[in-house]
Parts: sequence; structure tokens; C-alpha cells
Amino acid sequence: MVGALVTVLAVSACTADPPRGPGAPAAPRPQASAADTVASGLGVPWSVAFHRGVPLVSERDSARILELDGAGGARVVGTVEGVTAVGEGGLLGIATHQGELYAYSTSAEGNRIQRFPLVGDPGALRLGPPRTILADLPSASYHNGGRIAFGPDGMLYATVGDAGDRDSAQDLGALSGKILRLTPDGGVPADNPFPGSPVYSYGHRNPQGLAWADDGTLFASEFGQNTWDELNVIEPGANYGWPLVEGIAGRPGHVDPVQQWDPADASPSGIAIHRGRILVANLRGERLFAVPVSAPATSVELHTGTYGRLRDVVVAPDGTPWIVTSNTDGRGDPSAGDDRVVRIPSP
Repeated sequence: MVGALVTVLAVSACTADPPRGPGAPAAPRPQASAADTVASGLGVPWSVAFHRGVPLVSERDSARILELDGAGGARVVGTVEGVTAVGEGGLLGIATHQGELYAYSTSAEGNRIQRFPLVGDPGALRLGPPRTILADLPSASYHNGGRIAFGPDGMLYATVGDAGDRDSAQDLGALSGKILRLTPDGGVPADNPFPGSPVYSYGHRNPQGLAWADDGTLFASEFGQNTWDELNVIEPGANYGWPLVEGIAGRPGHVDPVQQWDPADASPSGIAIHRGRILVANLRGERLFAVPVSAPATSVELHTGTYGRLRDVVVAPDGTPWIVTSNTDGRGDPSAGDDRVVRIPSP
């Protein structure tokens, strides 16, 4: 299925609260201390990756890759060309692998995954020439997925939303509504569940979080429609039900989530695993969930309302969790200094 950028706005409670009207008052909330703030004043940050210990951040609307200097500053490493930032589309997830930066972004022709050599030393990094390893992924102004991550098997995994075409999530001939598994060069691994296809799992609506437990179990977070957001254990070749089911349904042939949440309390985006717990960053719910890997049907709520909307959570090289806010994306109430990357106490 060839992706085409459409400009339809989301009309359901699919990802978050609707955009705020002009003049809407910002709800007061505590500010992160200077000691905890890794960077501030960012424009719709979406993802964080690390290269030689240096944090790199993607900005959705500007299509910039930023290098954080550890003292609160940020410099531009490069701008990903050809990005069309409409609605929830733009420069989304990033990952690093063997000295290269991988980026998932929206172009006029659809979503794509590109790789860029990272040239230079920390403090003076820059992007080398891009190589597109997967193109023409279905795109829209919403439900783009966009998370990419390298698994413990060295393969590249990518979440792709249904791009507003609900039924395509059940179509194994379409790449929308799927989690994909690729070689670092963009090829199809020989042991993928569907021969010759990058599809790893299907029946997804808008998955945006990927993380692996120590035993290799892959977890993914997913935005629901109006009923349930999900945390899933991903198995190769499995069908997660969308749009036939949403949440825990007990329907034969479809894999139920290990946990579900009301979208008003969640809207889960990035996830990370830290000390045996899955940390889940939530947009509309403005909180962090901590879910034990050993008991994934349970969770604890952390930092509710403290930082506003949370787009991503990562574990820094020193083992400290970081969260990425998303208050400048048109759906939040920015406070002074938003958006920011914040170092939080270990849950």
C-alpha cells in the first residue's frame, strides 16, 4: 500500500485531548529543578537516542536533530530534509546503531525510515548523507506510529499506525497497523513470521512504544479508540485485533493486552524498562505508569500532572530514567521552559 499524506484531522479521542483554544489558561504545575532538567525550550521533542553517551533528540515539527551538551544546552546536529509536519506527522522516532542515526519521518510521499552516518565527535556531531531504507509507509495527519528501536537480536523494529485506514491493520499485504522487523539495511530477516514480509505483528491501531525485558520479551504500548489503551506482549506473527476488538476481549485468534487503561488516564507513547519495571509515558493522562515485568497486569502511577504531557521515557547510559514532555504540540498547556527533557528519580 503506497502511503499518501492526508490532511484529515483526528475526530475521535484517538490520541489525546483536542487542541487548546487561544487564550486558554495554562494549568499551574510544579517546575522541574535546574538539577533535574537535562534540556528546556525544545520544540515538540519526540524521541531520544544515545550515541557515544551523547543524547540526541528529534523535534517533530522542525525536523531537527539536537545534541544535548549536559549543561542544559542543545545544538543542531542536522535537519532531516523533506519532512512534512502535518498534525501528528513529522520527524518522529530515532535510534542509533553502529555509528549511524536511524530516523522515522513523514514526507509528502508517506512515512519512511532513513539512516544517516553520524560524523564528528561529541560537541560537533553532524549528519552525513541520508539513505532511505524503507519508503512509502502509509501516513496521515494522525495514527503514524513512528517508534523505532533495535532489539537484542540486532534487528530494527518499527511501529506503524493504521493511518486512519482501520481495516488495513488486518491486511497482511499492507504495512499500516503493524509492527515491522527489518535488518539494519532495511531488508527482510529470513526468520520473520511471514516469508518475504517485514510484518512482525499486526492488528494494531497506533502503537508508539517498544521495549525489551531482560529475558527478551517485547512489550509495546498502543493508543486505543475511545475505550481502552493497551500494553501488549508482542509475539511474532500474532494478531492484536484492531479494528475487530479493542482491549481485553477474549476473542479466539486475537491476542489480548496484558493491561488496559482508560484513554483519559493514559494515551501511552514511549516506554522503557528500568529495574524490572516497564515505564510508560502518557500524553493525555499526564503521568508515568510503572508496570512490573513480572506482573504486567498491575501498575503504579507516578508524577501525575507534574510535567504535563509525556511523549517518551528513556534510560540514560548512567541508568537514570529521563522523560520527554510534549506540551508545545498544540494539545498541551505549555509552562515556561517547555518543552523539556527531565531526569527523574528512579521509580
